[in-house]
Amino acid sequence: MMSRSYTNLLDLASGNFPVMGREKERRRFPRVMTVPGNIAELDDEQANSVTSENPSSVAGDRMIIVANILPLRAKRRPDNKGWSFSWNEDSLLLRVKDGLPEDMEVLYVGSLPVDVDPIEQDDVANHILEKFKCVPAFIPPSLLANYYHGFCKKQLWPLFHYMLPFSADHGGRFDRSQWEAYVSVNKLFSQKVIEVLNPEDDFVWIHDYHLMVLPTFLRRRFVRLRMGFFLHSPFPSSEIYRSLPVREEILKALLNSDLIGFHTFDYARHFLSCCSRMLGIEYQSKRGYIGLDYYGRTIGIKIMTVGIHMGHLETVLRQADKELKVEELKRQFEGKTVLLGVDDMDIFKGINLKLLAFEQMLKEHPNWQGEAVLVQIANPARAKGIHLDELQAEIEESCNRISKEFGRPGYEPVIFVHRSLSISERMAYYSIAECVVVTAVRDGMNLTPYEYIISRQGITGAETGSNSSGPKKSMLVVSEFIGCSPSLSGAIRVNPWNVEATAEAMNESISMSETEKELRHEKHYRYVSTHDVAFWSRSFLQDMERTCAEHFRKRCWGIGLGFGFRVVALDPNFRKLSIDDIVAAYCKAKNRAILLDYDGTLMPQNLIVKTPSAEILSLLNSLCSDPKNIVFMVSGRGRESLSQWFNPCKKLGLAAEHGYFLRWPQSEEWETYGQGSDFGWMQMAEPVMKSYTEATDGSGIERKESSLVWHYQDADPVFGYSQAKEMLDHLESVLANEPVAVKSGQLIVEIKPQGVSKGVVAEKIFTSMTEKGEQADFVLCIGDDRSDEDMFELIGNAVSKNILSYNTEVFACTVGQKPSKAKYYLDDSSEVVSMLESLAEETSPAVSSDDEDHISTRRFNRLASFDD
Repeated sequence: MMSRSYTNLLDLASGNFPVMGREKERRRFPRVMTVPGNIAELDDEQANSVTSENPSSVAGDRMIIVANILPLRAKRRPDNKGWSFSWNEDSLLLRVKDGLPEDMEVLYVGSLPVDVDPIEQDDVANHILEKFKCVPAFIPPSLLANYYHGFCKKQLWPLFHYMLPFSADHGGRFDRSQWEAYVSVNKLFSQKVIEVLNPEDDFVWIHDYHLMVLPTFLRRRFVRLRMGFFLHSPFPSSEIYRSLPVREEILKALLNSDLIGFHTFDYARHFLSCCSRMLGIEYQSKRGYIGLDYYGRTIGIKIMTVGIHMGHLETVLRQADKELKVEELKRQFEGKTVLLGVDDMDIFKGINLKLLAFEQMLKEHPNWQGEAVLVQIANPARAKGIHLDELQAEIEESCNRISKEFGRPGYEPVIFVHRSLSISERMAYYSIAECVVVTAVRDGMNLTPYEYIISRQGITGAETGSNSSGPKKSMLVVSEFIGCSPSLSGAIRVNPWNVEATAEAMNESISMSETEKELRHEKHYRYVSTHDVAFWSRSFLQDMERTCAEHFRKRCWGIGLGFGFRVVALDPNFRKLSIDDIVAAYCKAKNRAILLDYDGTLMPQNLIVKTPSAEILSLLNSLCSDPKNIVFMVSGRGRESLSQWFNPCKKLGLAAEHGYFLRWPQSEEWETYGQGSDFGWMQMAEPVMKSYTEATDGSGIERKESSLVWHYQDADPVFGYSQAKEMLDHLESVLANEPVAVKSGQLIVEIKPQGVSKGVVAEKIFTSMTEKGEQADFVLCIGDDRSDEDMFELIGNAVSKNILSYNTEVFACTVGQKPSKAKYYLDDSSEVVSMLESLAEETSPAVSSDDEDHISTRRFNRLASFDD
C-alpha cells in the first residue's frame, strides 16, 4: 500500500516505488548499452544521472514513440492459446513515421489494449518487439483502475476540458492514491523506454496527458536526451489549471522536455500563462519560435494541428465503394438532406446541444420538416467517464421528443446510431452528408471535419459512389471550442451553447449556393491535403532537432529532488569556484581588487532585516586591513543606508545606486558620477509612474537620489508585465530628450542617469589602481543579479582596455547556478561568506583583538561544519 503523504510521494518520484506484481523479475529486452554495468543497475534511481558522454555504438538516429496505448489490435487465437496481433490502421501514432526520414527506425512503447496474463507476458513482449518493434508496458489491473479510469479520466480529462470539481458528484474530488498510481505508471513506462533507449542517438516523443510526468523520470537518467512531448487534449486557462493540487509537479515535469507541442495557440498560451503565474517563467519569441528559458535550457513551444493520413483514407474510400455501402446509404436517404454528427459518447462533445439546435432549426424553418435528417453517430465511451448514464438518458429523451413532434410515415428526423462503426462505414456516411456538424463544448483536436472533407473530395478517376465525377462540395458547422476550428476558415463557427445561433448556422449551411459550397470545400481540401500527419510529424522532428542543437555545446547536470528535478545547462567554462584555487591565487597576489554586491550576495534575498551582522562587518574589516587589498561594496542601495550600515568599516569603498555615488576607502566624501546632476526629469517621470501605480494593484515606486524604480513583484504577473511594457514605452517617449536611461529588469522598471552602471564602477577602480602603478593581479567580483552582469562583462573586456593584464587572476563569480557572463558560481550567500572567510584568514597584518575573536569563532564554526 503506497503512502498518501506528500513527502513520500516525492520519494516515489525519486524512484522509491513498490514492486508492481512480478515486473522486476521478468527478463528485459536487449538494449544498446551507453553506460558501464548491466541493466539491473539502472533500476537504482538513486544513482547519478547518466550524461551520455560515452560514444554511441548505433550509427543512425531512432525515434521512440511513447503513448498510453500501442498502435496494435489484439485478439485471442481461436484455440485460446496465445494472442494474435496486427497493426491498428486507424491509429494516429502508426502514421507518424510517414513524416520521418526513411532510414529512421521507429519503436513504440505503450500498453496493450487487452489484459495479458502474467504467464504470457514474456512471450507476448518478445513477439511484438520482434515483429512490430513495440515494447509493451504491462500495467497491473489494480494500478490501471486508479491510473487510467481514476486520475486520467476523472481528474485530468474533466479539468483539461474546463470542468472544476465543485462537488464529489460534479467532477470528482482530488484523490491522492490516484495521483500516486499515475506517477507509478509513468515510472513503469520510463523503465520500458530505458530498456531500449540509446540516449545519444535516439529521439523520444511522448504523447498526451496520460504521461505528463514521464519526462522527469527520463531526464533524471539522461540529461542530454532529445525528448519532445505533444498534448492532444486542450490545456485549460490558468484559472482552471491552478485548482489542480499537483499543478506545479506536472508543469515542472513537462519542462523537462525539450519541445512541448499543442494544437492551437490558445492551448499554448494557457500553458505559458501557467508557467508565468505559478513558476515565474516568461516566454520569448525569437525569429518566429516561442521558447522558455528554464535554467539555461531553452524549451521550445510548438503550435501545429495534427493532420490525417491521406493514403489510408483513400484506401478506406475504395473499400467503402467496393462494399457498396455508399450506394446503400444513398438509397436510404434518397430525397433527404443529411446533416451528420460523429462523436464519442462524452459529456464534452455537445451531442444534446446539437439535437436541440436541430430541433430549433425545424421549428424556425418548417420548410426543412420532412426533408432534413440529422444522423448522429455516437461511438461508445472509451472509458468509464463521468455522468454517462445521465448524458445518454438526456440524448434519448431529445431524440424521442423530436421524432414525436416532427416525425411522420417515411420520415424520421433524427437517426441515432449508438455503436462502433468501422472507418469504412464512417466514410460512407460522410460521403452522403450535405453538412457535418460538430458542437463539442471543448475538444483537443477532432479530426472528423478533416475526414469529411477528404471523403467528399473522393478518389480521382473513380466512377461510382461518393467518388463520381463532378464538382466537389462540403459544408461544416463547427464549434469554436475545438482544436481544428482555427484551420477551417471556410466553416461556419458557432458557440454551441447558443442553440438559436447554431440552428441558424445549420440552416445556412444547407441553404448555401452550390458555388459557395464548392469554393469553401476547395479551400479546406487544399489545407487538409497538404497539412497531413506526415507534415505534422516532420515539422515536429525538425523543431526538436533545432531545439536540442545546443545540448552538446553546454555542460548539463541535474539538480533538485522529486518533481523539483531539473537540468541546468551552462557554458562549458562555467564551474563552481574552488576555495583552494582562489586562496592559492590570493596568497600569491600583490595587488588585489575585491568587488562585492550586497543583497543576494553577502545577505540572503529572503531576509526582511538586511542590516549586516557583526560577523559580516568583522569579515569585511579583516579583508580591508590587508594593504594589498582594495575592497568595494557595489550596491544598488542608496548612499545613506550604505553609510550607516558600513560606518565601522572605514577602509571599505562604497558604490551606491549602481555607481552614481562613489566613496573611496578611508574617505568621508561621496563623489558623483553620471551625466549631470539635474534631476528635473524626475518631475516629468514620477507622475507617469504614479498613474501606472494607481492602476496596478501590488505595484509601488521607490525613489532614490539619482533614480526612480517601479516595482511590480506583488502585482498580478501577467498584468504587471503588460503594464511594465506599456510604461517603458511611455517613459521613453516622455524622457526622449533627457540624459537618462529607462530599463526593465526583474519585475522592475528603472530610470537612471545615462552612463551609470556597476561596470563603470569596476572600470574606475581598475583604472585608478593602474594609474597608481598598482595594477590588479588578483580580481574577485561577486554578484547575483542582472546589474552585476555589467561588472562581469567589463572584467571580460578589461585586458583589451589595458586596465588588467593577461596575467591577472580573475574570479568573476555569480551566486546560484544560472546563465551568466561570470565563469564561476557559488550556490548561495552562505558559501560566499565561507569563501571570504577563507581569504580573510590569509590577511597579512595584525588585526584588532575583537576581529581576531570573530575570525577564530568563524574558523571553529566552519571546521565544525566540515566535521559534520
